Amino acid sequence: MDAWIDAVRKELGIDVPVETTLILDVARDAAHNVARPAAPITTFLLGYAVARGADPAEAATSIADLAERWQADT
Repeated sequence: MDAWIDAVRKELGIDVPVETTLILDVARDAAHNVARPAAPITTFLLGYAVARGADPAEAATSIADLAERWQADT
């Protein structure tokens, strides 16, 4: 998977580190607590927030907390 990530980064001209574990954890939380199709959209939103200056770990924690509450509320 690392080779794929590197190829995509090169293709898109992106020179930032990719926190694979953090992204996959966010996808898992969304898929399991909200709905499977929420996973790619949620990771996109995480990336957007980080691109706008959010701390990746803090944003991921916020999403995980929301996903946990989401399951409890629905």
